[in-house]
Amino acid sequence: MLKTLARIITDKRLILLFRLVLGITFIYASLDKISNPDQFARIIYNYHILPHFLINIYAVTLPWVEFLAGLFLIFGVFTESASLLICFLLLVFVVAISINLYRGVNLNCGCFSTDPAGAKEGARLLIKDFVSLLLGIMIFFFNKSYASLSVLIQRKSPVNP
Repeated sequence: MLKTLARIITDKRLILLFRLVLGITFIYASLDKISNPDQFARIIYNYHILPHFLINIYAVTLPWVEFLAGLFLIFGVFTESASLLICFLLLVFVVAISINLYRGVNLNCGCFSTDPAGAKEGARLLIKDFVSLLLGIMIFFFNKSYASLSVLIQRKSPVNP
């Protein structure tokens, strides 16, 4: 039974599905933040974690990192690096949300929308982040480059004698 379960969770098609789900999620999450960096900066400020001089830098760069990492996962380019980066981001998000839950602050996470009246999810959001983290870990360890551009690029490149 354990061998069957191991075969299922390491199946190349399932890992491809995880890549697509996580990649699309991160691209979708980045779009509103890219369009509204000023509103995203306000959301970051409301966390009261980062020093003030880093807030704008973070608000401008984080969405692009999310976008590129999502694209890399979808297309299967630098897949292990992209999944590791996404896992790191998810850990940062979990810590930031946990700190504010501990403080008793219920705020808009800024995950998918920079709307100030956005949903305040709290503990449910932590569960979603942990599930996403699990997907990222699975991709990192079990990616077989199935349906990825990196395999096509390697096949097309001439072999050096």
